Formats: sequence, C-alpha cells, structure tokens
Amino acid sequence: QVHLVESGGGLVQAGGSLRLSCTASGSIFRRSYSMGWYRQAPGAQRALVARITTGGMTNYADLVKGRFTITRDNAENTVFLQMDSLKPEDTGVYYCNLVTFTPDTYWGQGTQVTVSS
Repeated sequence: QVHLVESGGGLVQAGGSLRLSCTASGSIFRRSYSMGWYRQAPGAQRALVARITTGGMTNYADLVKGRFTITRDNAENTVFLQMDSLKPEDTGVYYCNLVTFTPDTYWGQGTQVTVSS
C-alpha cells in the first residue's frame, strides 16, 4: 500500500525554482504529527530539509533557510516544498516523510531534483 505520493522533481538551472508535492493517504494523514522532506545527495546520508507539524510549526536545515518554504494543505492531505534560488548543492533525491503521534514513520518513494550550474 502506497501511503505517500510525491511529485514535482526535475532538472532546473541554478537560480531556478521547483515545487515538490507529497500527498498522504487519509488514514495516516489524520494521525500525522509532522510531515517533511529529506534529501539524500550522492554518497551522503539522508538529511532533513524542512518539516511542518500539524500545528503549523516549521523548521528548516540551515542551508535552505530563506530559500525554501514548506506548507501544508490539510484539506488535500498534502505538503508542499517551494524551492527557490536553487543551487547545485541542492541536488539529490528528495523523500517525503510523515511521522504519526504513535510514532510511526512513513517514507515516500523519492523524487530526483537536479540543479545544473
């Protein structure tokens, strides 16, 4: 069963923008404490990019502060990551993450973001 469906990755030039979307199934979205995005660059571990709680609190990795914005649409069970002023070092596979109050953790299948210089 697929719980998280991601979209919006792609190839963009440095300075450009992309918007990632992650839609959760209703059964886990209703139990969610937070949703977020993690990035895994080649040869590196998966690391937090941004996340947002059910109450709307957000936190961001230092490297993306001021450039990325995470929002959620509760009516659509969806979280968005608006990525502006993209840099080549933003390149990687972006994974959607959902944590419930239990807590259980769910991951999306990943979407590739490539920023060319």
